[in-house]
Amino acid sequence: MPLPYRVVRRRAETADTASFVIEPLDEALPPFRPGQFAMLYAFGVGDIPVSVSGILPHRHRLMHTVRAVGAVSTALYELGPGDTVGARGPFGTVWDTSRAAGGDVLVIAGGIGLAPLRPLVYEVFRAPHRFRRVQVLIGARTPGDLVYRDETAVWAAAGPGGTALTVDRPDAGWAGEVGLVTGLLGHARFDPPGTTAYVCGPEVMIRATARELVHRGLRPERVLVSLERTMRCGTGHCGHCQLGPLLLCRDGAVLGYDRAAPLLATREL
Repeated sequence: MPLPYRVVRRRAETADTASFVIEPLDEALPPFRPGQFAMLYAFGVGDIPVSVSGILPHRHRLMHTVRAVGAVSTALYELGPGDTVGARGPFGTVWDTSRAAGGDVLVIAGGIGLAPLRPLVYEVFRAPHRFRRVQVLIGARTPGDLVYRDETAVWAAAGPGGTALTVDRPDAGWAGEVGLVTGLLGHARFDPPGTTAYVCGPEVMIRATARELVHRGLRPERVLVSLERTMRCGTGHCGHCQLGPLLLCRDGAVLGYDRAAPLLATREL
């Protein structure tokens, strides 16, 4: 059963995307880790899986970022301070940083795919001594689709590798890179055998980015991707999120590309 959480803060990210922070009204869910997701319930409408985009120890608060694309996500997008939402979780696998220790880290996001990666960015930035270089590469369709604009400006100066942004369609005020996020890899500095990459975004972007990383020398098992399928129960019982032999709510959504590649290569799987 979902536990009741209250919205304590809301921030508009884009014209159709908002982030909100929730805290438990009474009992709190077990601790979340970067890469995991919650099933968020908009009362009277339904529930959907939403990756945790912020883990705040104070009062067991969680941050989620939602784009309004359907009935439930629109209801969540419209929540404001004081409103109540139901939450279940944590579900899913995590962004494992243990394998990245001592090497370079690439965080590569497409659009709102930056939301599940945001807790990972803060985790690696909090322990710079553990990694050699940390680089965050972000792509979006337009400048107006970029999320966390104030934070990414800080990230650009925070990490030893920096942050780079690109858009597919620039507007008159855009002075940055133009093109696909894979184009940023040509400017990134990393040692492929010792690099771990974390990739999230639209599936076509994930496939193209993962292939390019492997082509540049990364081992497939060190390219971690987060896949998306329709989820209903979050516990591996309903079967809606099946991807070949996997149930992504239970076995994912974070997978090594060595496991994901053959599944993504099968049409309509």
